[in-house]
Amino acid sequence: MTEDEVRRNAFAMPINSPAFPPGPYRFVDREFLVISYRSDPDALRALIPAPLQLLEPVVKFEFINMPDSTGFGHYCEAGQVIPVSLDGVAGSYVLSMYLNDHPPIAGGRELWGFPKKLGEPELRVHKDTLVGTLDYSDFRVATGTMGFKHHRLDCAAVKTSLEMPSFLLKIIPHVDGSARICELVQYSLCDITVKGAWSGPGALDLNPHALAPVAQLPVLEILSAVHILADLTLPLGKVVHDYLTPAPERN
Repeated sequence: MTEDEVRRNAFAMPINSPAFPPGPYRFVDREFLVISYRSDPDALRALIPAPLQLLEPVVKFEFINMPDSTGFGHYCEAGQVIPVSLDGVAGSYVLSMYLNDHPPIAGGRELWGFPKKLGEPELRVHKDTLVGTLDYSDFRVATGTMGFKHHRLDCAAVKTSLEMPSFLLKIIPHVDGSARICELVQYSLCDITVKGAWSGPGALDLNPHALAPVAQLPVLEILSAVHILADLTLPLGKVVHDYLTPAPERN
């Protein structure tokens, strides 16, 4: 293999058999359970990296089932998302994600900087209840429940909410362990078709765990529970802040 061939084929590791194909990535029948809750504002500020700013002391705990996704197959994930702003633009900071499939873990971390770890999330319907669970190292760290399809939501409004930008803190170390890449990445879902959206009564239980610290943002009040079914595309992202390159002060 020549050096030119290495450069031409250096998309992902391992170079002879990448863990995931090139993007963008299309998701069909992607199903969400999103439980929004009020939490501790001081705990939130301690976890949000500048220059992002906390919009409100709210956390969205998401359980997502993805039965048909480009290159990744069928997998589930769960995690926490926080409403933030950057230079006056409202969006969400993705704090944590736990997945049960290696290719989207590798692709998410390497391409965008998604904070993905291996876990065992699940989203399913049990009789009259939509149930999301997250296990880590054989321990239940999160359980979310919602009454199944109690109230239909406006699909256009849900589509607008899904199109809002999201922010990620991407960190890739140098061979000496120092940060070689440390940057804030922005992406926005696109080509969205909302097939259905519903609300209902919701509940969320979080348990402390040393390596899956979802309970460090305590549930003080449940604000809403939403169930969404959609087709959408996850495009590649863009760098909006480089922590390793001095930049002018923001207003």
